[in-house]
Amino acid sequence: MNIIITGGAGFLGQRVAKALLQQNDIAFERLTLADVIEPSSPIADERVHCVRADLGDEAAVRELVSADTGVIYHLAAIVSSHAEADFDLGIKVNIDATRYLLEAARHQAPGCRFVFSSSLAVFGGELPEVIEDNTAVCPQSSYGMEKSVGELMVNDYARKGFVDGRVLRLPTISVRPGKPNKAASSFASGIIREPLQGEESVCPVDLSLPMWLSSPATVVENFLMAARVPAEAFGPSRTVNLPGITVTVQEMIDALRRVAGDEVCDRIRYEKDEGVSRIVASWPGRFNIARALGLGFVQDADFDSVIRRFMADDMEGTK
Repeated sequence: MNIIITGGAGFLGQRVAKALLQQNDIAFERLTLADVIEPSSPIADERVHCVRADLGDEAAVRELVSADTGVIYHLAAIVSSHAEADFDLGIKVNIDATRYLLEAARHQAPGCRFVFSSSLAVFGGELPEVIEDNTAVCPQSSYGMEKSVGELMVNDYARKGFVDGRVLRLPTISVRPGKPNKAASSFASGIIREPLQGEESVCPVDLSLPMWLSSPATVVENFLMAARVPAEAFGPSRTVNLPGITVTVQEMIDALRRVAGDEVCDRIRYEKDEGVSRIVASWPGRFNIARALGLGFVQDADFDSVIRRFMADDMEGTK
């Protein structure tokens, strides 16, 4: 079996690839990493095949998917603030590429498991206190709209039996290693990561803002779980709100203070960004995750443990 990971050069793509290569539950002969820049294998393994491909090119996508493809992890995306600033690119990558992949799977690997990475950005407007899996989506950003369209496509292709779709709405991932990106939620890692590494960081939102968060390790574990859940377990909807934890920005900083001390927290500067605030404040912060847990997905214990894991595994100088 061949497993394809789009966005294979990115942070999540590399993490999912490494986890797949190190586990024993999902058997495969080839792991194809595809991205607009040529990926590299996260570890040396002869099963890895790296492909440079523009997923906005339908012909390139058809060439990527083969008859032996059993699982597609579609992680490639233009992230929130970038999609807002460049509408055409967001449509090309977040909608067109998804449709091309679904069509390629339908005709060349019918019935393959198609794991789509969505986002809590699909929600917005007037929301209930607690979000359910079937809460109506009302995105307040182009990125959220594009992810909503992707969700609907994957569910309908699954309903028709073209693919075995699974839609995962990811919490905001924190703490991500590396450098800031163009996501509106980038600060949720930056206000922890940079201070821990001796650098100043800017907090652009209100401290009272609730965030729905998950650690990188837990998100990756849930991606692997998504390929193992039996299709019939999902019921009529293939969309799942992945487990996270609700933490306000102030509580995130309080956790950092408990774990690392006052000197580290003093490196955080508060400077509100109305554009970032508007996008992030439209996202919900509390979810009912009973269905996700029942399907076998997992959540972090608390944000203190998330910070400690970052310090042990991903902080610069710890490798």
